[in-house]
Amino acid sequence: MALLGAVVPIDRVAAIDAVSHGSMRGTPLAQPVVGITATPSGAGYWLVARDGGLFAFGDAAFYGSMGATPLNLPVVAMAATGSGRGYWQVAADGGLFAFGDAGFYGSMGSQRLNRPVVGMAATPLGHGYWEVATDGGIFAFGDAGFYGSTGSMTLNQPIVGMAATPSGRGYWLVAADGGLFAYGDAEFHGSLGGVAISRPVIGMAAGADVTGYWLARADGSVDAFSPSSSAACEVFPADNPWNTDISGAAVHPNSDAYVSSIGAGGRLHADFGTVWNGAPNGIPTVEVPADQPRVPVSFEYDDESDPGPYPIPADAPIEGGAASTGDRHVLVLSRESCTLYELFDAHPVNGGTSWTAGSGAIFDLRSNALRPDGWTSADAAGLPIYPGLVRYDEVAAGEINHALRFTVSQTQAAWIHPATHEASSSTDPSRPPMGLRLRLKAGYDCSGASTEVQVICTALKRYGMLVADNGSNWYVSGSPDPRWDDDALRDLSSIPGSAFEAVDTGPLHVG
Repeated sequence: MALLGAVVPIDRVAAIDAVSHGSMRGTPLAQPVVGITATPSGAGYWLVARDGGLFAFGDAAFYGSMGATPLNLPVVAMAATGSGRGYWQVAADGGLFAFGDAGFYGSMGSQRLNRPVVGMAATPLGHGYWEVATDGGIFAFGDAGFYGSTGSMTLNQPIVGMAATPSGRGYWLVAADGGLFAYGDAEFHGSLGGVAISRPVIGMAAGADVTGYWLARADGSVDAFSPSSSAACEVFPADNPWNTDISGAAVHPNSDAYVSSIGAGGRLHADFGTVWNGAPNGIPTVEVPADQPRVPVSFEYDDESDPGPYPIPADAPIEGGAASTGDRHVLVLSRESCTLYELFDAHPVNGGTSWTAGSGAIFDLRSNALRPDGWTSADAAGLPIYPGLVRYDEVAAGEINHALRFTVSQTQAAWIHPATHEASSSTDPSRPPMGLRLRLKAGYDCSGASTEVQVICTALKRYGMLVADNGSNWYVSGSPDPRWDDDALRDLSSIPGSAFEAVDTGPLHVG
């Protein structure tokens, strides 16, 4: 690890991962937290409040603040010097306040701005810094260079903060929904974009000795992102059925009957997108920190449900919206504990201080363990829902590395692992069992479809899709996201049922 004040080269070998050093979560605050910055060592960080009040964690020290000084406009962010023995606070008009060994190299405080400043970051030597506005416009001072911005882009949510890379030759910008934009030599290690979050992101930080970055939320909670932390919480191990390449698996001997039962002449349908009937279209997920307060949940099918309490925010998004009469799934993901919590037919009670649900299941994402045979989950098949969703960030990155989830109208009273439950009384062997895996035929040509659908096609050929619930035939599940292009997703309906074949992934189980 580099000594305080030393410049750490980009090819350093002693980098540490971004980990949590504490937060203000659960502590009453006079003013909300608006920014975060890390010490060069990465062993600590500061949180700054709207009034300039400062909270130090780990090896972060206090060198003064604007907390007791009347301000024309509120503080919006801060940045540390290269030594870690000083920092700057910046106000919404770009005005700068320096503490410790922080020097002044200029600011936007005396200039008229089209958009308010919301964040800042410093260069490794501390001889310069950047200020960023809500539209992502970048203002560079001292030895800070320009590497790009979102200033000309249309954003779903405003930019709220930034952080510089250890070399100073790049930076990240973060939006209120946790979406991340990387410039120069900045690398992407994950974000909260596309996942519903209980409190908006208000800023981000990175350290000179750190591979990764932190995102801070308005309640003072902090999320850490780094290569190893992402790997430590993959959605199930690499050898899990959801993540298994079945492109070379044998065709099931009953494949033709299964496909005919579902409807060879039917078409795929994207059961997700932007908004439908005034609610987000798809099955939403809310991500929570490990210390999210847990609330009791009572279940209709309590003998096949994992008992609570569950870490469900009071405002957790419900599939179909708060007034939905459908499945009303609630999906809660805790990245830090690597645990998935899922509810079916979920209803908040007394403002979300407790919940009722038809059924519920808890999944350890580091484990391949199945639910007991005969048990349901929040899905009829006893499967987890989140691992099978088409998610925007994956499609935008050009690759989906897991199987998908889809529904059929009629199933038989049997299941194939990893499913553990049936939802039918039929013994018709032509009907698909829960957990049946279908694969898009290798020779099917998707080249005429939209870029988004081509990515989905590739996943369907490599990983396939699993029968997860009774519903409309060929409906493929996904996460809602305002960034989806609904017209592009409609190209999925050009793919007929006859383009699929069932693969043999194991024996039938009957309850």
